[in-house]
Amino acid sequence: MSSPSQDSRAPSRAPGREATRHRDRGRTRSSSRGPHYGRLLLVAAGLALVMVSVGLVFADVREAGKAVSAAPRDEDMTLTVPSMKRVTEIPVYGDPVAEETALRNGTLHVKDTGFPWQEEANVYIAGHRLGYPRTDSFFVFWDLNKLKRGQRVLLTDSEETRYVYRVFDRRVVGPNEVSVKRPIEGKNIVSLQTCTLPNYSDRLIVQAELVKTLKAPVDQANIG
Repeated sequence: MSSPSQDSRAPSRAPGREATRHRDRGRTRSSSRGPHYGRLLLVAAGLALVMVSVGLVFADVREAGKAVSAAPRDEDMTLTVPSMKRVTEIPVYGDPVAEETALRNGTLHVKDTGFPWQEEANVYIAGHRLGYPRTDSFFVFWDLNKLKRGQRVLLTDSEETRYVYRVFDRRVVGPNEVSVKRPIEGKNIVSLQTCTLPNYSDRLIVQAELVKTLKAPVDQANIG
């Protein structure tokens, strides 16, 4: 992955967003036999590098809490962080989109973590610090380290219900720390994860707690 410019300033999000909503989900299928086998090994190696650059560590995660209301028709979500200029209605991809595709085109909802419509959940979302030009991953979590206590994180589901979270914690953890993916008893939280700079050796985590749920149509004055 390329390094940031020498003056350490991230450019504005490039125009013409090429990452589409979640329904443009294609899954590439190829045979694992014959001449395709070597190609699959290369793809696997590339995916491993992507996971390292984002800081993903996959491990067993405690089952998320029960739903407090009927779940939406699908699990599509978008992410908005008002204080981060590049994070406005960024797609949050989950199954069946492959991790590499998700991280190239937006952010990734880590498998087996919670959803905002659940009573007790840790909605765990990973994104690139640098990302890919001309996609929604480009510098998406570049300034995640600047989020402060009390600032808002907004998730919107496929039925336009908006979940308003407030930041309560920001920390750096080691690459093998998996406790940050587990729910906090009695709470619905969202966790945003990216890598630390300059060598991607640790994980920057920002956590926010659900404070308000707004059904569609959303009155912007009530987001607060």
